[in-house]
Order: sequence, then structure tokens, then C-alpha cells
Amino acid sequence: MKKARGLVRAISSSSRSFSLNLQNPTKSPNFFNFQMDASERYCFNPVLKWNPQVEAYFVSAYGAEHFALISQALTRPSCYSCIRVNTLKSATDAVIDKLRALLGEKFHGLANGSSNSRRENGRDSGDHGGAVLGSSGDTVDPLKESLDSGLVSRCQIPGLEYVVLVRGSGPHNIDYGLNPDKPLKEVIVSRKCAESVLRGAQVYVPGVMACSAYVEKGDAVAVSVAVERPVPGGGWAIDVTRGTVLQGAQTDPYYLERSGLYIGQGTTMMSRSSIFRASEGVAVDMNNKVYGLPSFNNVLEGEIFLQNLPSIVTAHVLDPQKGERILDMCAAPGGKTTAIASIMKDEGEVVAVDRSHNKVLEIQKLATELGLNCITTYKLDALKAVCRRSDSDISSSSYCAEDTSNSAISNSNMMESHVENKSGSEIEGLSVAETCSGNASNGQGEGKVYVSRAEIRKSMRRMKNGPGRNQSTGGRVEKSNGFLPHSFDRVLLDAPCSALGLRPRLFSAEETVESLRNHAKYQQRMFDQAVQLVRPGGVIVYSTCTINPGENEALVRYALDTYKFLSLASQYPRVGGPGLVGHYEYPDGLVEEWLRPGEEELVQRFDPSAPLDTIGFFIAKFSVSAVS
Repeated sequence: MKKARGLVRAISSSSRSFSLNLQNPTKSPNFFNFQMDASERYCFNPVLKWNPQVEAYFVSAYGAEHFALISQALTRPSCYSCIRVNTLKSATDAVIDKLRALLGEKFHGLANGSSNSRRENGRDSGDHGGAVLGSSGDTVDPLKESLDSGLVSRCQIPGLEYVVLVRGSGPHNIDYGLNPDKPLKEVIVSRKCAESVLRGAQVYVPGVMACSAYVEKGDAVAVSVAVERPVPGGGWAIDVTRGTVLQGAQTDPYYLERSGLYIGQGTTMMSRSSIFRASEGVAVDMNNKVYGLPSFNNVLEGEIFLQNLPSIVTAHVLDPQKGERILDMCAAPGGKTTAIASIMKDEGEVVAVDRSHNKVLEIQKLATELGLNCITTYKLDALKAVCRRSDSDISSSSYCAEDTSNSAISNSNMMESHVENKSGSEIEGLSVAETCSGNASNGQGEGKVYVSRAEIRKSMRRMKNGPGRNQSTGGRVEKSNGFLPHSFDRVLLDAPCSALGLRPRLFSAEETVESLRNHAKYQQRMFDQAVQLVRPGGVIVYSTCTINPGENEALVRYALDTYKFLSLASQYPRVGGPGLVGHYEYPDGLVEEWLRPGEEELVQRFDPSAPLDTIGFFIAKFSVSAVS
């Protein structure tokens, strides 16, 4: 009886193109087989593949059932978007009103029950409430309260009232207008493109891999994704070559690969030939997606910033204070950097570094867009963040960016001269590493700038000839040779990681046990730098966007065992769950130690399968003893 009722439901949800056949199914003997196959094929039901050794490791950490839920959750986007309001420019209520006006009409249907399926992983996907401990000790259900109040609402987590939540919807059962006698027109997109579409983006030209023949502008197309598959000789690759023509029939060699990987239906914005000739532009307008999330591209620029909830929590856990000097060691693209500066009310100094020139430019652009002036950016490898005064440094003409008293460290080959009452244009382009204003360490008065003769000559040439290409506004990136020990009140190390907590994620098998262990070693080296840069009595916050205990709890164990002057500190707001206690023994005999009993409640682990419905994330906060 259950199978019969399921078949009736499947038939009743079929497209109108089958109505005559339903009245007389004997005229279409293959219809039922087609419909049952189609219901399984034209859907979004991806299975996340893992390296077998990695999967065994995670099953040991989480248990088989829990890890299966995590894997399934990772393939889906969070069903809400989290927005940080720039309170230095706008009030939260004003932003909510603007977003409701901009998004309300367009997304009214998606946010009010147009989803045909509201249950995933054995739980109601509309129930996003997580038990969160407020400042008074009361247990609150912030996301459920917020999301139930409308499409756009204020976050109810204590301390995060300036965060706005925009509710999405899904998964939706898409009606592709299936016709057994006429194959669908289809488009296959790359995995990265599909993951962006699931987060609310459109299909852009570079993301299109293959397309049916005779696709013209304005056609309705079903959109699916090409996910990497194992290839002979080892490794992973997609089988679809860009420009491939899709036949749409079961004889199509790519037919089976698309099963369960349809992300929605859209309207082509250009013909097939134009798609593969153009270098940019929207190829498909995704107007009927499996998951409905709004896009915030070019929406209220300068007033809002789209950011994952755990990332916002991380900036608060650091607890930056006005007037402090903060270091963000791996700052790009600048989300946490600007969040820290906003919490400080733009009073103090936030030093943001990244090893990539272009990524530093991204931080500068975001800081300018948000109107933040306390952020100083440098191009610097975080593994070389500490510099020391030594003979070797002097002989090689190297220098430190700044010391704790804000005095410049110049090498012995530079003749320092006092340049008083210079205008800003006369010293334009000089880095903090090369100039210093304010109280100097030698007791000189305020307002003096110490610059080498070579730099004075460069400034004079700039005034005479104008700025060169690299010195033009918006294109200049200062390089740093590092900072002296104990230079910062607080340090944030949002470490580069395996990123296995980011979602939606449709592929993960490239990570191996060896690569995960290499990530952990890399993070330990960065943490060694962070420990040296924070002052005694200061704070270090370590965070990652991965579910891997080897990069999370194992790093905490390394830090506490290596540096006896460090201790775990309590975190506020506390939104995530506890960490993992125990250890794991690898097949080669290496034992990876995690947290010990009593330490698990002092860290925050965000589980993507939990009701909070966030990305996978981890936060640890360390207090540095006043005597280190």
C-alpha cells in the first residue's frame, strides 16, 4: 500500500504534458518506468564522496551516523543568509526596512512555503533553533525566533543584534516539464558554478561546461552539475569537455552522470554559440532553483556585508577594545578584519596582513567601502610575521614594520634625518615601516617624521613627476618584513585550512590523510608566530572553517602542551557546541591528541548538521599569562 500511494503521489506531481496519458496509461506502456526513473534522475540528491582513509578518520571522530548527517548537510546551503550591518553608516532597523523593500516582492513566494519538501536528515529544515546561552544564562532559540518573524529579521543572539537574517527556502521539487518523447534542453555547469548557484548566484558564461544543441536565447533549460570522478591512473577530473554537445537521450554518454545532480531550471540569456564565444555575462537566469536564496551582489554597498554567522561570532570572541592594536594574520578578504574594526568603533589600529598582493587590495577596497579608517594593510607571509633586531637583519638592510612604541627600525645604511613640518603630499607613499610620526623611542617630540635621504629623494620625484602606476591610489600595497615580538594586544589567526566545513560542497575526495596532516603542521607554524606577537596579558583567537579535528582540537592540544603560559578562555557569545574529547591513532602509529575532559566547553564547534544550520567552523580563545 505504501508503494502504491507513493506511485500515486509521483504521478500526481508530474507535469501537465502527461495528463492525457494518465487518463489512459495503456496507450503509453513505458510511461510508468519513465516517470519513476525521471523522479530519481531529475532531482538534487548528491552524495559527498570522501577518501576512504579520511572517511574512516571522521567516522572515528563523530560516529558513522553523525558523520553521515554532516556529509549530507554539507551538500546543501544554509537556508538563511547572514548579513552584518555596518553600524558606523546605517542603523539596523533602516537596513531591515530597505532589504524588505528590495527583496520582499521578489522572494515572497520562496519564503512562504513554496518548498514542496521541508524535511531533511530526519528533522524539520524549517526548525533552525539552536540552544544558545545568553548573557543572563537563559537558553534562547535565536534563529527560530528570528526566521519565524519574516523574510528579513534581526538576529536575536545577545550581542549580535546588528546582524540581519534573510530567510531562504528549499529544497524545492522542480517541474522540468518532462516529456518522454522530447528530450529536455539542458546545460551542465562546473561544480564551482553550481555551488555558487545554490548560494543564490546566476549561471555565468565561464561556468558553463556543456549544452544541448540548438539552444537559443530565451529557452527553458534544466541545469545540472559536473562533479569530479575518479580517472584511470589515479586522481579526479570531470569527464565533460567545455563545449560538449548534450544529446539528452539515454544513449548520451553523460546521461547517467547527471542523475541526482539537477540544481534547477532557468532561461538562457544567450544562444549556445554565444555562450561558448563570450568571455563574461549571465548565460542562464536561474528563475526556478532547488534552493531559494537571494543574491546580495551590489545591494546596499557600504551598509551591509554578507558573512557567515560563525565568522561574525569569531570577531566578537576576540573582544577587541577601543584604542587597542590588533593583528589579523590571514586577513583576506577582510570580513573579520572589518568586523573587528567596527566593534572597536574605528578607534585603535587593526593591522591586516596577507601574502597575496591582490588579496591585500581586496581588504583595502572593503575597508574603503565600509568607511573604516583604522585598518592598516601589509603584504606579508604569516609564517614570517615575526622579525627581530639582529646583526644579520641590519647587514642585509632589512627592517621591521613597527615596534611596540611605534618607532621605525631603520638599517645602519640609512642616514636618518629629521623632517619636520612636512605636508602629507611630501611624504606620500611612505610605509609605516619607513616612517614614524608621534612619540619616538629616543624621546624626540611629537609631529616629527624620520625618513631616509633616499626616501626623501623619492618623494621629491613623486611631487615633480606624479605618482607612478604602482603608487596610484587604490593600487599600492605596502610590504612588511614582520613585527617585533609582543607588538599586539590581540591576535586573530583565522588559519588557512582544508575548508571542509564550507557549504554547499559537492566534492571532497581530493583531501587525503596526508594532506590533512600537512594542513595541521602548517597551522602549528603559524600559531608559533602568533604566540610571539601577542603581548603578555593579551589574547589569541584561533579559528578555522573545517570539520577536521586535526586542524581544530589537535591544534588546541599542541598550543596548551607547548606553551605553558597559554590557557583556554571562555567565549562570548557562546553559540556553537562543545569540542571533541579524545584522540585518534593513525594506521602508521601516530597518535593525534584532542581535548581533555573539561576543555570541550571552552571552545566552540559549529556542526553543519546541527539545527543552527551554519557552515562547519571552530573557534578557540587563548589567554596569555602576564608573565610568559
